[in-house]
Amino acid sequence: MTQLVISNVSKRYGATAALDGVSLAVEPGSRVAIVGPSGSGKTTLLRVIAGFEAPDAGTVMLDGQLLADGPAIAPAHRRPIGYVTQDGALFPHLDIAGNLGFGLARNEPDRAKRLRELMELVELDPAMLTRKPHQLSGGQQQRVALARALARKPALMLLDEPFSALDTGLRESVRQAVARVLAKAGITTILVTHDQGEALSFADQLAVMREGRLAQTGGPYELYWRPTDIETAQFLGNAVLFDARIEAVGVSCALGRLAAETGGRSGRGTIMLRPEQFQLSASGPGVEARVEDLAFRGAQCSVNLLIRNRETEIRFTAQVSSIEPPEIGDTVFVSIRGSAFLLPAA
Repeated sequence: MTQLVISNVSKRYGATAALDGVSLAVEPGSRVAIVGPSGSGKTTLLRVIAGFEAPDAGTVMLDGQLLADGPAIAPAHRRPIGYVTQDGALFPHLDIAGNLGFGLARNEPDRAKRLRELMELVELDPAMLTRKPHQLSGGQQQRVALARALARKPALMLLDEPFSALDTGLRESVRQAVARVLAKAGITTILVTHDQGEALSFADQLAVMREGRLAQTGGPYELYWRPTDIETAQFLGNAVLFDARIEAVGVSCALGRLAAETGGRSGRGTIMLRPEQFQLSASGPGVEARVEDLAFRGAQCSVNLLIRNRETEIRFTAQVSSIEPPEIGDTVFVSIRGSAFLLPAA
């Protein structure tokens, strides 16, 4: 049974359509990431689900309960939903026990035991219960905020860019810890983020928003390798696009003949490759190219390449291991791992 059903939800602010007929189904226990550029409507959608905003039209249902029917909504405090914000929103004057206690019912039996259980659930030492928020690291504060949201035993957890204020290394470890905690608790989760890598690694379902609409939904692997349009392809990661001639088997482009599913199409089209698909060698096989620039990025290097043929010059970027990368000015031969993806016709 689908747990959360959003049907044709719309929301306007004056002349701006923040949400335009959005429909989304979320399965129990799943982790969904709603991702999109600033102004795409992702945060507005999260606030509508939480009950902080009323839609102009459409419905929101959770576990068969109608939470919103147009502007008629159930208030946020009556929804079985947890909400964690970017800064955690801990009360600075309360210790951690006081912050967690805010999420518990007044008549909670054995509060001390429940507080310890919550700390252990988010992988924190119960001894920290006597500390104030400023005595914890950013990652620890976010876990406390999550524990406070879990205290109410919500049916649905909403995460509003909760990792964006953390340092890069800490962000990854906290994200993994939060994913473990939520999976262990079996709580359906929706994450809103503008970080594509974060969305791809956290979620088992991805929803890409653009201009108030859902551009594409599906598994992270599917959306990364099989986007429905150029905008989605470029938003989810670096995409290298080539004009191609569609043949009986595969496609032909500046890189030669490449494997691709054509779906019976003919004529011309646009293919997408990801930078990590390119293989560079000093002697072939592949198409000859010149290294124009090189950017060291730790484990990998971005290599700007130029292919010259009789008709035109084509520039693109490959991503290769930083172990013995080519040098600027080198001639290399470019081949492809895997298949090209033929983007759907516009």
